[in-house]
Amino acid sequence: MHFVALCEDKPNGLSLRTEVRPVHLDYLKTVPIRIAGPFLAEDGETMVGTLYVIEADSLAEAQKIVDEDPFTKAGLFSSVTVRPWRWGIGKPA
Repeated sequence: MHFVALCEDKPNGLSLRTEVRPVHLDYLKTVPIRIAGPFLAEDGETMVGTLYVIEADSLAEAQKIVDEDPFTKAGLFSSVTVRPWRWGIGKPA
């Protein structure tokens, strides 16, 4: 089953995001994240949040993956929403 996590950074979180990002990227290599990437500000460059597509057996398992992310542990996010999601168009083989 797939889940989507929508994570919004706290205001002025870019320096914390930049500091923690290497550990965050290492963490993503250890969990079943299928797609991930940052939300961008209107300038198209400044990272202001994160989107994950997670493969997990339950909502609780997906939530745990997000909770254990170094970004979450560092307090980067002002809000996190994890929801079940059905892949539609563009599903990979």
